[in-house]
Amino acid sequence: MSFIFWIVIGLIAGAVAYRVLDSRGGFIGSLVVGLIGALVGGKLAEILRLDITGGFVDQLVLATCGAILFLYVWRKIRGSA
Repeated sequence: MSFIFWIVIGLIAGAVAYRVLDSRGGFIGSLVVGLIGALVGGKLAEILRLDITGGFVDQLVLATCGAILFLYVWRKIRGSA
């Protein structure tokens, strides 16, 4: 996967996570949350032994779920939820 691909996935996943959890975040915030979400989602898929084919939609769903989970936990830790 190319670097640009991961940036696009990260931006979309971060933006969706911010919308789902009704948060605020700019370009960099969305990118960071999305990229961390992709890592979290990938690790969860590995732990749960999910067979992810690696297509764009699969990676986007996985990164978005990871980003939502990461942002939710982050907000709970910071006490801003």
